[in-house]
Parts: sequence; structure tokens; C-alpha cells
Amino acid sequence: MEWEGDSHGSFVEEVLLKTLMSMKRISVATVALAAASTLLSPASLALAAESTTDRVQAAARCEVRSNGKLYCGNYGGAPLYATRSYDSEVRDYIETTQSVFLCWGRGDRHNGGNNVWYWTNGDMYGRWGNVPAEYVFTSVDPPAGMTKC
Repeated sequence: MEWEGDSHGSFVEEVLLKTLMSMKRISVATVALAAASTLLSPASLALAAESTTDRVQAAARCEVRSNGKLYCGNYGGAPLYATRSYDSEVRDYIETTQSVFLCWGRGDRHNGGNNVWYWTNGDMYGRWGNVPAEYVFTSVDPPAGMTKC
């Protein structure tokens, strides 16, 4: 069965890739296995592997500086919530893909496999808010030395 050009196949590919990319720890081998089992096109497999590689490289560039702040890559378009709960108001969005996070705290569990959220300033309206760790390219949540809110 051919998925390329099929709108249902494109939807399945998109959902699978978003799910895989939202996981905190994923290897290229995992992406390849998932791709083979769901009949993804070679182009989709390459995109997933590239995204995973980019995320791993971004995590390697994450650092907590002496001021206790985290400087790290993140997904652009990530929502910032008023509290550390999905039930709270979305106050702003992070449009950039490199951000400074002032502190961390615990809240609702998310797809990152934990309940760590980071406090930062949004790019659209300049409002402060909490972002689930699943949107931040850390290798460990919270990273050692980061200030707790």
C-alpha cells in the first residue's frame, strides 16, 4: 500500500512524527523502526531522523549558567500557561527556537514523561508563563544547577 500523496497517509505520518518528536529521549533507530512498521515514505523517515538529530544537538547546547538560568533550544510556537497546568490560560507563545528559562517547577504531567515546567517570557505579547518541559530540548528535567521557582 502506498502512502505518498494519500491524504490519510500524510495525516498518519504527521501524527506519528509529532508524537515521536514530543518524546524526551528518542533514538534514530526508534524512528527508523516506527517508520518501517507504519510504511512511512523515505522522505518522512529522513525528516524524522533529521529532527531527532537537531534536537539531540540542541540539547547538547543547553546550559545552566552561574546565574541559575537555563539557556536552551525549544520548539517554536510553544504555549506559555498562566500556571503549571493545561487547565490554565495560555498567556503567550515562544516563537524563537532558543530561549532563556529563569526557573523550573512541578505541575501537570506532560508528554515529556515528567511534571517539570519552565518559566520564561513569551515572544508574541511579552507575557511571562510556564512551558511544559516537553517543548524544551533538555536531556534531563530539571537540569542540574537550575533555579527552582
